[in-house]
Amino acid sequence: MRRAAFAVAAGAMAVSLAACGSAKESGGKSDSSSSAKKGDAIKVGLLLPENQTARYEKFDKPLIEKKVKELTNNKGEVVYANAKQDASTQNQQVDTMITNKVDVLIVDAVDSAAIKNSVQKAKDAGIPVVAYDRLAQGPISGYTSFDNTTVGKTQGQALLTALGSKAKSGKIVMMNGSSTDPNAAQFKAGAHSVLDGKVNVGKEYDTKDWKPENANANMEGAISALGKKNIVGVYSANDGMAGGIITALKAAGISVPVTGQDAELAGVQRIIAGEQFMSVYKPYAPEADAAAEMAVALAQGKSLDTVAKDKVDSPTDKAIPSVIVPVVSLTKANINDTVIKDGVYTVSDICTSAYKAKCDALGIK
Repeated sequence: MRRAAFAVAAGAMAVSLAACGSAKESGGKSDSSSSAKKGDAIKVGLLLPENQTARYEKFDKPLIEKKVKELTNNKGEVVYANAKQDASTQNQQVDTMITNKVDVLIVDAVDSAAIKNSVQKAKDAGIPVVAYDRLAQGPISGYTSFDNTTVGKTQGQALLTALGSKAKSGKIVMMNGSSTDPNAAQFKAGAHSVLDGKVNVGKEYDTKDWKPENANANMEGAISALGKKNIVGVYSANDGMAGGIITALKAAGISVPVTGQDAELAGVQRIIAGEQFMSVYKPYAPEADAAAEMAVALAQGKSLDTVAKDKVDSPTDKAIPSVIVPVVSLTKANINDTVIKDGVYTVSDICTSAYKAKCDALGIK
């Protein structure tokens, strides 16, 4: 596979980018113009959705904290809470942030619709909200994420590449993400746009809460229903679920290409071992930096014009100032040039004793 074959320029992202609206339409400018000017001693509320996926605690949180400190001469404070995949808990956390009088909120919603009223409460309290990674509903002032449709297309194209001439020789299983996550619907749509007509989908699931154990149970059901000799590949929307899927496949004596997303350490190691075909590498630093930059600007009553060059529409708002970050298809061929080069993992992180021989064979050392 060509190195970084599926990297996509942010300017070409196909996420229904809307035409630039007026300052009033975009939310960011109108919020900033009505906010009192603040200095560097700001308080940023950070609400992340869950801790099942390694990225949030390992990457997103520390990266956002670091960038806020950098942008505020070490005077800005980040107040953090994790909802642990519970939408009601997250709504309560918003209330707590309002009570604590944070200057701005960064919210990665557990449920994009369920958070809507809480976003409105924050706005009513004079607290702008930056939607992080998932496009929450309500009066959002800024948004940053990856092109989620392109993520699904990247996964689908990689699976087709892995299947080659076997694409229609059997059936694939599609393990999509949680139905409460708007990103999951976009990943699924992107994957279907590539796969439909080129493979036979035997079973398809929306996996509750993105949990690996739920993906594992679904995969066991698919194997029972389809027969292990008839499964030629699995579309998995992320690495955590891929782990549960591969456990089920191995138990049944099946070895087929499996996709993923997030470039989790365990996922990268499975790619090296030949158990997982690919993952989607989403550089977290640009996304985290963009969220921090928007949050600090909004807290300080500044325009988002220099930070957010794109506009997106949500089900409730139009022309939200946005930063869309490109993604890369991660395979055995480009581990050195992605997660290692970018400092996400060191060689020693990846190439533990169980994987050293495979790493050496791939030139990862």
